[in-house]
Amino acid sequence: MATAAAHTRGSVLVVDDEPTIGEVVARYLERAGYETHIALDGTSAVATNARVRPDLIVLDLMLPGIDGLEVMRRVREARERRPAIILLTAKGEEADRITGLRLGADDYVVKPFSPAELVARVDAVLRRIDTVPAHEPALELDGLTIDPAGRRVHVAGEEAQLTQREFDLLLFLARHPGQAFTRDQLMDHVWQYSFYSDTSTVTVHIRRLRTKLEADPERPRWIETVWGVGYRFAA
Repeated sequence: MATAAAHTRGSVLVVDDEPTIGEVVARYLERAGYETHIALDGTSAVATNARVRPDLIVLDLMLPGIDGLEVMRRVREARERRPAIILLTAKGEEADRITGLRLGADDYVVKPFSPAELVARVDAVLRRIDTVPAHEPALELDGLTIDPAGRRVHVAGEEAQLTQREFDLLLFLARHPGQAFTRDQLMDHVWQYSFYSDTSTVTVHIRRLRTKLEADPERPRWIETVWGVGYRFAA
């Protein structure tokens, strides 16, 4: 099933085994201007992602057959364009939620949720991609190259495979070298959620970035911890 809005702002794949939830979420997204596709299980989600290449996937963790975490692994391992991912999780699934973030989810929403809030999350994730000036020059930083327009990062000449949110976080910090930011400030500037208070997702994203960028993640060269405050990009 696919529905296109008259003036599309991007495409979103909604994956949930409860048809009513999928349809309600899709309806709200369509009203906001998105083209939507719906999958009811993990196998269909993987196939639909490969076929339509959405900009973002709203992905329920609890799915029949292939669960949401396995869908994430397969989507992230695919060589084609990698979509942003927002997880749908139940209140008691904190361990799975953290695992999802570590695997590369850009955000999560806990069930039961407001469809309007979910649309706001989708807007925030995709808005970060669209706000980079087309001709903004790359940042060259002693072996680390960040290309804002192409949304690509190279470390010692090798491309680092970052998720949408990892790239957004790195670019924000690199644009403010030497300035320390709290986790709340990073949530506000990068995630852009004034109502979102779970800052553990910032910690997980920082850890993932260090793993992908640093020669020794335990002794980071680029993203430093400022004890009692948060993080800063090395000047």
